[in-house]
Amino acid sequence: MDIFLIKALQLVLALSLLVLLHEGGHFFFSKLFGVRVEKFYVFFDWKFSLFKFKPKNSDTEYGIGWIPLGGYCKIAGMIDESFDTEQMKKPAQPWEFRSKPAWQRLLIMIGGVLVNFLLALFIYSMILFYWGESYIRVQDMTLGMKFNQEAKSYGFRDGDILLGTDEKDFKEFSANLYRDISEAHRVDVLRDGRKVSIALPGDLNLLNMIKSDPSFVRPLLPALVDSVLPATPAAKIKLVKGDRIVALNGAPVDSYNEFVDLLKHRSDLLAVATTHADSLKARTVTIVYEHAAASSADTLTAQRDTADVVLTPDLKLGFVVKTLAGIYEPVTREYGFFESFPAGIKYGWSVLASYVDDLKYVFSAEGAKSLGGFGAIGNLFPPMWDWHIFWQMTAFLSIILAFMNILPIPALDGGHVLFLLYEIITRRKPSEDFMIKAEYVGFGLLILLLVVANLNDILRGLGLL
Repeated sequence: MDIFLIKALQLVLALSLLVLLHEGGHFFFSKLFGVRVEKFYVFFDWKFSLFKFKPKNSDTEYGIGWIPLGGYCKIAGMIDESFDTEQMKKPAQPWEFRSKPAWQRLLIMIGGVLVNFLLALFIYSMILFYWGESYIRVQDMTLGMKFNQEAKSYGFRDGDILLGTDEKDFKEFSANLYRDISEAHRVDVLRDGRKVSIALPGDLNLLNMIKSDPSFVRPLLPALVDSVLPATPAAKIKLVKGDRIVALNGAPVDSYNEFVDLLKHRSDLLAVATTHADSLKARTVTIVYEHAAASSADTLTAQRDTADVVLTPDLKLGFVVKTLAGIYEPVTREYGFFESFPAGIKYGWSVLASYVDDLKYVFSAEGAKSLGGFGAIGNLFPPMWDWHIFWQMTAFLSIILAFMNILPIPALDGGHVLFLLYEIITRRKPSEDFMIKAEYVGFGLLILLLVVANLNDILRGLGLL
């Protein structure tokens, strides 16, 4: 419950900040051009609001709604999600949106997107200035990688150290590494001390590479016990730090990755278990482990033990291995204040470009399943409060919010921009009846997308997706 609350608080704080500043962008340009703003709300206030006030001699009511799905800035004389058609039947007033030149209305509409985009770049810059950039170079991962069967069919081998593609060297292990491999025609690896080149088609499916189980490539982690959790099966068989798992149910274990993959096969047996005896059988495994004291070939066999053990209901043994940061030394680069801005802009642009490139997968069956709602977004935040990760996620959400809002969909800022550009080019304004109908269609599409995304969250939580 504590973890849920921490993640929920981070999500609400990030969304509140982003919505406040997004709507603030519309508000700023509206006031700049003398357009009256009737309401300025963070979150939606359908039927009632949590808080509201209207300063003396002000035309604007400020408030906080109870539905955390966004927010709005109700601009006088504008067809928006409020669907206030009665106002549009009255004669246009000089302080209304519809009375202003098209170029001013255009700036008012892109104000929110502009603020979100600039905010993301600013946050990324300040992250680099305050925390610097820390990562583990792929070339320094001397234990190499663990590959799935698809990767091995192209010529990769477990233990290969990734170097780069025909385009560039690899930097760190992240989604960008998968993307680089998916687009590469050649990947260079270090194998047994020599460089080997592997030919690839150049159009691998990025989504399948990441979502396949096991994934296309993972850093190889040794099956070496770093710590044992109390009152677990591992503690009962007296595993200690330094012990190594070497076999599971007769199958050799060459890494922690392999150990986890073998345990996943037990989940299929557990899923079809109908009795307690069947469940117990699925959870019972034979483990061979090598003691930390084993140091030579002569004593290796003598210092191995075999144990039959019943795993936890979620198929865990109960030990922890070192993380990548515990095995390898990270590389850290620090940035000066002025130096951080071009670096932050470059990084933010890279994030946006990667996101846009990945959108093509949304239109596939597997991509549609990958859509996530508030649950998926909340899970992006860590289970403990970490300001570094919080600001990284806030910047990411800000840049995604900017891009999604500029899409030419009615009810989004981009839809209004599209109609304004049409007006500027043709010098003809779309009819108010057309604008109202387009707003309804766009709003309906957004609600449908919201339902699908959050339904995916529910199905994933139930293990049905």
